[in-house]
Amino acid sequence: MSFADLTAEALEAVTSSLPAGGERREGQVDMARAVADAIENDGHAVVQAGTGTGKSLAYLVPAVLANRPTVVATATKALQDQLAGKDLPFLAEHLDVPFRFAVLKGRSNYLCLQRLDELEADDRLDLDLDDTERDGGSIDDGGSIDGDTLEALRAFAATSAVGDRAELETVDDRTWRLVSVGRDECPGANRCPRGDDCLAEKARYRAAEADILVVNLHLYALAITVDAVLPEHDIVMIDEAHQLEDIVAEAAGRQISPARVQAAARNTASVLVDLEPSQRAEESATSLHVALEPLIGERLLDGPDAEVGKALDDVRAATERLLDALRAVPDSAPADTRTKAIRARQVATGLIDDIDAVRWPTDSEVMWVDGPASNPGLRSTPIAVDSLLSENLWAKRAGMLTSATLPPKATSRLGLPDDTATLDVGSPFDYETNALLYCPTHLPDPRTEGFRSAQHDEIETLMAAAGGRTLALFTSFSAMREAVERLEGRLPWKLLMQGDGAKNALLREFVEDEETSLFATMSFWQGVDAPGRTCSLVIVDRIPFPRPNEPVLQARRDRAGKAAFGTIDLPRAATLLAQGAGRLIRNSTDRGVVAVLDPRLATARSYRWELINALPPMTRTKDRDEATRFLQELRDDAVQ
Repeated sequence: MSFADLTAEALEAVTSSLPAGGERREGQVDMARAVADAIENDGHAVVQAGTGTGKSLAYLVPAVLANRPTVVATATKALQDQLAGKDLPFLAEHLDVPFRFAVLKGRSNYLCLQRLDELEADDRLDLDLDDTERDGGSIDDGGSIDGDTLEALRAFAATSAVGDRAELETVDDRTWRLVSVGRDECPGANRCPRGDDCLAEKARYRAAEADILVVNLHLYALAITVDAVLPEHDIVMIDEAHQLEDIVAEAAGRQISPARVQAAARNTASVLVDLEPSQRAEESATSLHVALEPLIGERLLDGPDAEVGKALDDVRAATERLLDALRAVPDSAPADTRTKAIRARQVATGLIDDIDAVRWPTDSEVMWVDGPASNPGLRSTPIAVDSLLSENLWAKRAGMLTSATLPPKATSRLGLPDDTATLDVGSPFDYETNALLYCPTHLPDPRTEGFRSAQHDEIETLMAAAGGRTLALFTSFSAMREAVERLEGRLPWKLLMQGDGAKNALLREFVEDEETSLFATMSFWQGVDAPGRTCSLVIVDRIPFPRPNEPVLQARRDRAGKAAFGTIDLPRAATLLAQGAGRLIRNSTDRGVVAVLDPRLATARSYRWELINALPPMTRTKDRDEATRFLQELRDDAVQ
């Protein structure tokens, strides 16, 4: 029996044990066979698998049967939780093959016992990495943790076997930064006083012993660019692969900001008696700020100009002085002081490495300045990642890429070999019967005056017919806020808006309170699972074409020349539009309307079919009455 046949047989056996009864899904079987073939031949497969395929079991079953070290990388926490909390335990129970699985996160997700000890022993707190690097915020200049929080953290350290920040719901981001370290900060278990007890190291040990390891796609992207981040493995399964290109480009990029320089200076100041080197570094950070702030939002086509270049050179020289001072810390210093010095050296060394990388960029990189005026950052990233992926990933291991929506030419953009197997297994759901795609062609062009006002009237009409029960997705915060301001109070149902609370809390209320509606932007276009009547209407405010001034895409457009719209902008818009529309039908009984309030979806002859063909095969209409009748029927069914 071939490995593909063995996989199909095992898949049928385990799916028959599913609570839903385990009806055979041909797409799931076809996908499992394709993954099995890729594993057996040390090859690769790209599978587009629509909602309801059961794709996680389709790649997990052959991965377990292969009995080779495998990493599964996903882009969303929801899918990681599903794999580790549901799918893998299910297979461990029902698949007649013993295997071990684990979850590994980035080092800063785990409580650092050494930092906790330092907090208890020293009122002078230092930050090893600025907020911009970890969370996109501004620099925190230190402070203290109140006694109750410190006591709670110590209790957590004593009782948690994992030390994962996800187990703590009451600790804010700033506090967590004080009790965790990033990969570039950790001195290593051998040089840390708490190395034998390190929770992050224990997580890595568990990961090394696992047959199936689940990681975040950001962590896997880092592993592609940096050795020794993950255990050795033969196979990789990349789910939600439509995000791979951008995440790898981000991981391969560099960032220099005044806050990062300040963090390096303050790390050093927490170790040394002589504060002069730290003061010099602080001064260089101010000069860098002055040079970068006028350039926020600009792409640097020729790399750093003279002023930015001089500021970078000054920062580098000041950081070298920090390193010289830190290297002079004697071996006879207390253990905690030596550990702080090692962390400070690593932060300073990483800063110098990144300065050297951005100082003289190559033609294969794009450079720009972004961030808030309080902390502008100089950023650099590769324009394309195909060569990086080809050399550092596909040449080393077998692999599978899957997503409900994959852009055309994904194999070439992601550096996959020419002989990569590609497959579209569709979806088992009856979209034609259960879903209606509505495009109101009577609306003005989105680029003209009066569009938003007419759009708000359209949204009100549709939501009234649906009885709330709406997920409205917008391409900008301003459009979302304006719609909420216009509609709030005009409809009797509760309306939630992104930003009014934590994402998970908003989603929970949206799902649990059937008539509640949720207005949101890009972070809600993907990974939102709201099955049932609570989401009868998905509204998309306009075709999600990328911003024309986005630096990385600008550089990719320059390379593509006249073909830029068709090869850069249109595929991205189609993929994101399909992701947004995919929030509607989440199970076989869901019904509803996807309303794309952009007439170009129906009228743009040159590209509309590429967008429509990327969507699930829903019945299409331009007739508002048909859409409202369908929604009203669903509403009437819901109240019966």
